[in-house]
Amino acid sequence: MSMNENFAEVRKNIVINVPIEKVWGYVATAEGIAAWFMPNDMEPIEGKEFIIQAGPWGNSACKVTEVNPPNRLSFEWGEEWLITFELQEQDGQTELTLIHAGWDEEKQTEFGEPHTEVRSRMSGGWDGLVLKMKTVVEA
Repeated sequence: MSMNENFAEVRKNIVINVPIEKVWGYVATAEGIAAWFMPNDMEPIEGKEFIIQAGPWGNSACKVTEVNPPNRLSFEWGEEWLITFELQEQDGQTELTLIHAGWDEEKQTEFGEPHTEVRSRMSGGWDGLVLKMKTVVEA
């Protein structure tokens, strides 16, 4: 494998103390995603294109690539990334795994920053976001 070990996908795991259907609503609807992430007009339909409004970074074109309720949803984010939510029910709780793939240490993002820098920053950002999602969903 040419990709450096650090360059694997970013994976975040968290257990949310509500049933899987409730968590699914926060990863598979525009309103749900906006509640913990960013404004968007996503619809859970494979092939559907949508926009994430990334504040100072402008609008990112995205496309839903997989919808398998209530266990898995993936979408392309911008030109390089793939975001996947994997949900597993465990006794009325839900284990969520967020996967952010598409990193390449040789590349720069469409904003001209090296993936090496952006990956570590976004990995830290996802830590905060999955905690925010847990707080919002459990509220």
